[in-house]
Amino acid sequence: MKRRENTLQLNIFEWFKRTQELNGQEKFQEGSLDIDSEFRAAVSRDIKKCPSSRYQIAARMSELTGQEITESMLNSWTAESKDRHRFPCQFFPAFIIATGQRDSFGVLSKKSGLFALPGPEALRAEIQRLDEEIRAKKEEKNKRVLFLREMEK
Repeated sequence: MKRRENTLQLNIFEWFKRTQELNGQEKFQEGSLDIDSEFRAAVSRDIKKCPSSRYQIAARMSELTGQEITESMLNSWTAESKDRHRFPCQFFPAFIIATGQRDSFGVLSKKSGLFALPGPEALRAEIQRLDEEIRAKKEEKNKRVLFLREMEK
């Protein structure tokens, strides 16, 4: 069975290779760069994957930009029904930092034919998250080992 490729789950080397393969080969047809739905969906995914609430994300973005950003604004920027409400690009860096997610950035870079590497802070955060997942899995394994030992007594 052939594995279905999901560009959101490619590792950095696969992403780079794919970007290089597509660079200059893709033919753009009229309307092919209308990324509204795809971008809104990616922003929604970034929000869902973030451990913070929409309210907390908006508050952090407000703090980072020095401008008021509300939960309602985030809702409007992600709702398909709000086609007149677009995510303002001047708030995008604050959104990336507030959520710690990159799906929405991936949509922009892929459609633009660009490739970006995460900075050292993003890599440190990702490494820390992976370390925490490993610790949690080890704790879960140890609990099961102890339980098994108790059952075998």
